[in-house]
Amino acid sequence: MNRPELPRAWRAAAVLALALGTVLAVPTASFARTTASVPATAHAPAATTPVVTWAASADRLDTAVPARTHRIVVHTSAGGSGLRIRLSNAFGEQPVTFGRAYAGVRSSGAALVPGSNRALSFAGAPSVTVPPGGSVYSDPLRGTVGPQSDLAISVYVQNAAGTATGHRQGLQTSYIAPAGNHAAEEAATSYTLQTGSRYYLDAVVVDAPAGTGAVVALGDSITDGSISTGDANRRWPDFLAGRLRSDAGTTLKGVANEGISGNKVLSDGAGQSALKRLDRDVLSQRGLRTVILLEGVNDIKANPAPTAAQLIDGYRQIIERTHAAGACVVGATVMPYQGWQEWNEGGEAVRQAVNSFIRSGAFDGVVDFDAAVKDPAAPAKILPAYDSGDHLHPNDAGMKVMGDTVSIPSLRCDR
Repeated sequence: MNRPELPRAWRAAAVLALALGTVLAVPTASFARTTASVPATAHAPAATTPVVTWAASADRLDTAVPARTHRIVVHTSAGGSGLRIRLSNAFGEQPVTFGRAYAGVRSSGAALVPGSNRALSFAGAPSVTVPPGGSVYSDPLRGTVGPQSDLAISVYVQNAAGTATGHRQGLQTSYIAPAGNHAAEEAATSYTLQTGSRYYLDAVVVDAPAGTGAVVALGDSITDGSISTGDANRRWPDFLAGRLRSDAGTTLKGVANEGISGNKVLSDGAGQSALKRLDRDVLSQRGLRTVILLEGVNDIKANPAPTAAQLIDGYRQIIERTHAAGACVVGATVMPYQGWQEWNEGGEAVRQAVNSFIRSGAFDGVVDFDAAVKDPAAPAKILPAYDSGDHLHPNDAGMKVMGDTVSIPSLRCDR
């Protein structure tokens, strides 16, 4: 099968940003205006495909605060044109009005590359009100953004009350201007507060070359990146995104990280269960081709814990629903965690049973993270070189091994 190659401009070491007709050299990304187009015909194939380039699972945060601006830093995976963002009020009890939203190229901290900040609109309007439980996409932004780029999405929350929606553990510093609308500003001066959470923004989409697809990693704290180095993009899905970008043999270029620390397959707690949030966080993502499922350890170490049969039934439901959505699903084995305070022999027996199921062929493919990170001398433990020190979460080296363990050909299936 022939696969489209990313445009050369996206792979360049130096990229361009265009603002008000001025071309600016910037180090990480570009919003370059398209200067020519080919007229579409009734029979011509689409030149581009909408693909998620970044995502973070929505959850309940703290109390919503009106009249403040959030500057959320995101690191893209796929590059493309027509950038748009998705703002979520999934867990709000009251409507939220987003007064303005901008997308720019992040320089450092909360500062943007001069001239790169561009206004976003919603159905042609500068502001939008999102009802409780709802979400909204912005209109496409003219120009292109490169892969593996640091962007700053600035959102002025004009009116809000009740519970704020967002992602609690970003492992990426974002910024807050505590009073007023500062979304259009490129300087960092007004952004006096820092946060590790990401408020309201839950996806960024681009139009990538036709045929490009995305991988969504559905998981818990290990996928969320817990204990990996902050502000460094060293979660295992980040390492996978780098490999997909450099592999000319695959059209999978988008990676969405839908991990929530403490998440379970079967029951709510830290976020809704994987079964409840599957549609919103995973199956709704643009360009979805393959889901990588790495969940189960929090179910297994819970008290009371489900049986292996109950957890396997949860996996089967995720497989069935993902297939019904036309996507592949790859099962990742549950990793060892002996030494963590909740480990016991009964839980270890369940882990072995569910891993046998994952390896049995029920999934479209398997990523054997258990085999990749276990200590051969003590298979119920993580190898010390990959252990963050808490015996459950991998360190940066372990995250890289996980990203390298994913077989890129295994991410494809006939669906």
